[in-house]
Amino acid sequence: MTAARRERQGAILRLIGEREISTQSELADALRGEGIDTVQTTVSRDIAQLGLVKVRNGNGKLVYALPGAADLRRIEELATAMRRWATGMTPAGQLLVITTPNGLAAPLADAIDEAGLADVAGTVAGENTIFVAARDGMSGGDLEEQFRHHLGRDT
Repeated sequence: MTAARRERQGAILRLIGEREISTQSELADALRGEGIDTVQTTVSRDIAQLGLVKVRNGNGKLVYALPGAADLRRIEELATAMRRWATGMTPAGQLLVITTPNGLAAPLADAIDEAGLADVAGTVAGENTIFVAARDGMSGGDLEEQFRHHLGRDT
């Protein structure tokens, strides 16, 4: 890990501990306010690598937080399902298309939905193909990076 990445990720952890940050762009702005020049795609990658999750604060607003034990278990279940059933991933605009052997798209889509990833809006599964929709501001390529990270296959 580079010194710049270590510094940036350390600042992210400190910032989410001090403030209620809801979006990647808010986090990128906060980092820039700390003198750390960054872009949203880098912040997205950092969020995935740090395993940050979104939780509801006291006012019901979704904010970034460190994962709890239940969050880590859901992520590990997703990684296991991806290793077992995913045969390919192709980004397409704001979608990530995941292929599986016949009959396994629905169980993998369920695992993706149950993981509760902050940047996934939802899934649609067919027989052997899943469309994973990214939330606003994210691309299918960003999702692919996150999924590869969870699989331990960073590119």
